[in-house]
Amino acid sequence: MSRLYFDAHATTPCDRLVVEAMLPLFTSRFGNAASLQHAYGWEAQQAVESARQHVADLVGARLRDVIFTSGATEANNLALCGVAEAASTPHIVTVVTEHPAVLEPCAHLESQGVRVTRVAVGHDGLVDLGELSDAITPGTTLVSVMAANNEIGVLQPLAEIARLAHAAGAWLHTDASQAAGLTAIDMAGMGIDLLSCTAHKMYGPQGVGALVVRRASKVAMAPRQRGGGHERGLRSGTLNVPGIVGFGEAARLAASRRGTDAPRLAALRDRLWTALREALPDVHMRGAARPRLPHNLNVGFDGLSGRDLVLGLTDVAVSPGAACASTSAAPSHVLMALGLSEAEARSSLRFGLLRTTSEAEVDDLAGRVIPLVAALRSRKV
Repeated sequence: MSRLYFDAHATTPCDRLVVEAMLPLFTSRFGNAASLQHAYGWEAQQAVESARQHVADLVGARLRDVIFTSGATEANNLALCGVAEAASTPHIVTVVTEHPAVLEPCAHLESQGVRVTRVAVGHDGLVDLGELSDAITPGTTLVSVMAANNEIGVLQPLAEIARLAHAAGAWLHTDASQAAGLTAIDMAGMGIDLLSCTAHKMYGPQGVGALVVRRASKVAMAPRQRGGGHERGLRSGTLNVPGIVGFGEAARLAASRRGTDAPRLAALRDRLWTALREALPDVHMRGAARPRLPHNLNVGFDGLSGRDLVLGLTDVAVSPGAACASTSAAPSHVLMALGLSEAEARSSLRFGLLRTTSEAEVDDLAGRVIPLVAALRSRKV
């Protein structure tokens, strides 16, 4: 059997054009972007600023809003901890289904005396705006709600959340790692003040991301990394110029392609779901069907374990949950937050489609999953 890759939420391959854009920065154009006393440094700086513009354009921001980091995890930490440290009596409001890159910094801040409020979601995975409104008070500093969930793909109503945050004098941060490459985001138009994103979820290199902080929002932040004053003094350190250039090219390609990629992927995702639903009883889509990332499908298979299904799907890259939790024996905190039992939460598989995924690959995957589910269930009878 050929190998199939359906784990695009964990990472995506570098686009060929991204690799081509990066290669000269490893060899002939290898300057340090902070070395502004000679042409090698000027060339590197120019390449970084061009990439910065592409990332800004992707999310509806301005060039100087973009702060390059090692990825979205660092960006989330910089946003949460940087804002909390700059505030006199910080209060952070977030959601129980956030990625650990938000939940764990929040837990750390809470251990340091910062007040943190975590808001529940409904069975569809969407935040209850009424409960969120009650949680946001005039003393709230920052509201952090991810744009799209990394496990169930649901899209949160960021513009409405921004209005609630701003009415109380708070800023809105969103982790847009999964959403930025395939959904239209306009930070200025939607009222988003801080946004985290990463290259490797949108066909760019691993190990590079950004925190986009709108200067117009006048966000007060303390640096988390000191030593040189790079990136507006908020993230010191020699810039990963090849990675940043790759990120910029990936952002440029994503902006140009998402209008065609998104509907095609949604159709393929629906094709997979229809095949599974029509062939198998007791299968359930996790999270709201709409609004949802076009390449995401999370399916529960009653009576089975997602891990057993992964082991049985030889030569198929698929996951029962987030990549960062792949070594954990605990059920998904996201699925448990939907009100599922532990057994139901453990029965799920997450399918993530690539922009290169074909109808034939979707049909091939369904042709492997359906008999495996039937066989595993028959053994339990």
